[in-house]
Amino acid sequence: MPVRLPSPSRTLLLIAALLSTPAALARQADSVYVRAGRMLDVESGRLLEDHALLAEGGRIVRVEPAAELPPPAGATVHDLSAYTVLPGLMDAHTHLVGDAGKHGYASLGDSLATATLHGAANARTTLRAGFTTVRDLGSPGYADVALRDAIAEGVVEGPRIIAAGPGIGITGGHCGDDNLLPYDRRSQGEGVADGPWEVRRQVRRNVKYGVDLVKTCSTGGVLSRGTKVGAPQYTLEELRALVEEAHSHGRKVASHAHGASGIRNALLAGVDSVEHASFIDDEGIALAKKNGAVLVMDIYNTEFILGEGEKAGILPESLEKERRTGGIQRENFRRAHQAGVTIAFGTDAGVYPHGQNARQFSRMVRFGMTPLQAIRAATLNTARLFGIEDQAGALKPGMYADLVAVEGDPLQDVSVLEDVRFVMKEGRVHLAPGEHGR
Repeated sequence: MPVRLPSPSRTLLLIAALLSTPAALARQADSVYVRAGRMLDVESGRLLEDHALLAEGGRIVRVEPAAELPPPAGATVHDLSAYTVLPGLMDAHTHLVGDAGKHGYASLGDSLATATLHGAANARTTLRAGFTTVRDLGSPGYADVALRDAIAEGVVEGPRIIAAGPGIGITGGHCGDDNLLPYDRRSQGEGVADGPWEVRRQVRRNVKYGVDLVKTCSTGGVLSRGTKVGAPQYTLEELRALVEEAHSHGRKVASHAHGASGIRNALLAGVDSVEHASFIDDEGIALAKKNGAVLVMDIYNTEFILGEGEKAGILPESLEKERRTGGIQRENFRRAHQAGVTIAFGTDAGVYPHGQNARQFSRMVRFGMTPLQAIRAATLNTARLFGIEDQAGALKPGMYADLVAVEGDPLQDVSVLEDVRFVMKEGRVHLAPGEHGR
């Protein structure tokens, strides 16, 4: 059996506390003034020329033309008149905990503490790449919960995290189990649950230890040994029990699902988002649209897996599965978008190195979206999926003072988002012009 560390959230918070200095984690200024050469109103799709934003206590209080909103006395002023300012970006599918350079057997030597220390570094990298809020969809030992709390308390630097804790899945499945070790090691993942009542128990356990949402798997996966990408996992009865239990505790459910039958089962069970959705068919697209479910399709990382994955330890079996999956997923992304299904921005960061999240924007445009639609996927759509649409996703009064700045016009060339020059989260600057972002 795997070794379980006592009180992992408390232990990992103490470890994370070693990573920062008081000066680096000073509280945000009470009053912050930002002047933008252009500011993107993501709701209208308009670029507002020479606008200013005033924030107090980490929240936006005014957004007006700069001529009508001079900086108040005592405010911290940030002159971004040479830049385009947008809301802080969001990624709906990340895995912050662990070393993204180690896959397969190469990852087995890292302890939970080591993985969490990498997670703290990955969080800082992700924030400085412009992503101010992320969902973490599956971390061992509730390390993502600990990291979430450490960031919220100012112990370490990182994005706002919506944490799922250990993924819940079947014995031998993609979610929750450990398929790399042989039988005589008696190793089983902490999220394994078989049968409706065991599934409910695991949901309750995750809720007990502080998760914000529940992650499950209704098909096999690319990066798990011995699973078939399209093969369903969990019966409809089990999935319905899982979703009912999670929703009864006020938690949304994200289901990893590549194959059409597993996607259909997840949607019939009432999941809130389907991750990957590689082989989604017409029935799945129609059902997602009818249910108001969100698709989170990671159409960038196939390039990393096939181009650099072997060096990172990704198994030959997984490389072959990706060859059969990536191209079809991209075409189905186009079909789902054309059909009007809501798509949120999610990249599976952690499969590829953290900080490269924004590379997916250009792929979303290549496969059917306009630049504005891709940006909305990473702002308005993700905020609604996260349940924080009244707090983040746009630059207007009442919202968090989360914003990024880039050179150029992202509505003409969305790839400029790959090189953010300024990052602010809740009124505090984490990257200023002239600093290296990643």
